Amino acid sequence: MRPFEEEFALLNETLQEMGALVARSVHRGVYALVEKNEDYAHQVIRDESRIDQMEIQIDDLAASLIVREQPVARDMRLIVAAIKIDTDLERMGDLSVEIVERAFSLMRQPAFPEVIDFTEIANLVESMVLRAMEAFAKRDAQIARAVVTSDDGVDESRKKIRQQLIGLMERDATLIPRALDYLIVVRSLERIADHATNIAEDVIFLAQGVDVRHRALEVA
Repeated sequence: MRPFEEEFALLNETLQEMGALVARSVHRGVYALVEKNEDYAHQVIRDESRIDQMEIQIDDLAASLIVREQPVARDMRLIVAAIKIDTDLERMGDLSVEIVERAFSLMRQPAFPEVIDFTEIANLVESMVLRAMEAFAKRDAQIARAVVTSDDGVDESRKKIRQQLIGLMERDATLIPRALDYLIVVRSLERIADHATNIAEDVIFLAQGVDVRHRALEVA
């Protein structure tokens, strides 16, 4: 295998590893919140350092490939997509840390009077991250389009939780600080889904040369 091919393979492998780690961070962040599990919360914070290291590694690999190999056409599009995906994944890692920060805050406060069910939205978001990275690994526009469509489900789940929390705050003002923590968690999950959608859109462009950003997704 030529040095170019070796570095290209390493770029892909590191992105996949980073994506899997980010998906685990999302899962652990929500689990830490729901189960008041400090061990999982601390693991998310520790993993953020690894995610940040991977971001630097991928940026360096991409820059090296561009400078030394001067890739064109599809190879260049792939490297550009890798840089964009790298950035989206790093931001997802930051948002997972934001979730555990809210989890720590809620652990120190009295129990909430109602269960706030994060199962649906958390499962959707984690699946979107994993499937977006699967789409990238396979250069599969069909999987990527399914990820983009899944974002509607995240929006609906967010609205249900938001309405529940607003209702609780209207009935009891003492719940506002805790409800705001939960709202920040929901917003963080929604933003993670948005980043997964960004990755899926990059895959569609990479695989089909179709830019679906900022417009309705056409059926393949």
